[in-house]
Amino acid sequence: MLRPGMKKSIYLVFLLCFPACQNQSRSESDTDTGISTSPASLDDEGWILLFDGSSFDHWRGYRAEEMPEGWLIQDGAMLISEPGHGGDLVTRDRFQNFEFELEWKVPDGGNSGIMFHVTEDYGSPWATGPEMQILDNDAFEGGALEKNSAGSNYDLHAPSVDTSKPAGEWNTIRLVVNGPSVEHWMNGTKIVQYELWSYEWRELVDGSKWVNHEDYGMRSEGHIALQGDHSPVAFRNIRLRRLPDTDLSDKNSPWNNSDKSP
Repeated sequence: MLRPGMKKSIYLVFLLCFPACQNQSRSESDTDTGISTSPASLDDEGWILLFDGSSFDHWRGYRAEEMPEGWLIQDGAMLISEPGHGGDLVTRDRFQNFEFELEWKVPDGGNSGIMFHVTEDYGSPWATGPEMQILDNDAFEGGALEKNSAGSNYDLHAPSVDTSKPAGEWNTIRLVVNGPSVEHWMNGTKIVQYELWSYEWRELVDGSKWVNHEDYGMRSEGHIALQGDHSPVAFRNIRLRRLPDTDLSDKNSPWNNSDKSP
């Protein structure tokens, strides 16, 4: 979520990391009704493949019906080649509880993020969705672990250890959301764990940059969002497995948000 000044040369170097391939654009038949996640579309373990290396079928722009300009598919990865306002993506489907996995890669100084429980009633996905930070740690704060380091719950929880790989290498993340419980995993290690809607959550939000965003982290379901407005970033091997829904009427929280989910 940082906004460092990015130089044009960084974009070019990042693009050169991928073999030249055809630009894959969205099909004109894509609609806002979502992609099927019926049992026939799942693998034997219940995983939904949200990116197969060849199409953007499960994705669209935030508050848009089509993919934003600047996103390409190269060498089996989805890549934002022209970061800028309006470049954020969301899944066509909405999810409550789930396991989510992908691989990400950024260039020197790269910065992006993964948000969840995102709704589209504000101008930006970060107004509602908590963020798992993506960052080239070595380029910021001398690599010190902070609340904005790679894998953090952005501006709220720092990772317990830095497991990120250097710029230009692939990192694997796992995001587990099960009711109020959230876990961030990176490169095989759990680095962040927290509880949504708790008193601690409220205190952390009140002491953060999100203090004036009353719905931040308060949704019980929503889209998964990928940031594309800060720097070049690439994603691949994106998949999700739904977990059983939570009975929100039994949620013991001072911020019970069951009446806030659209």
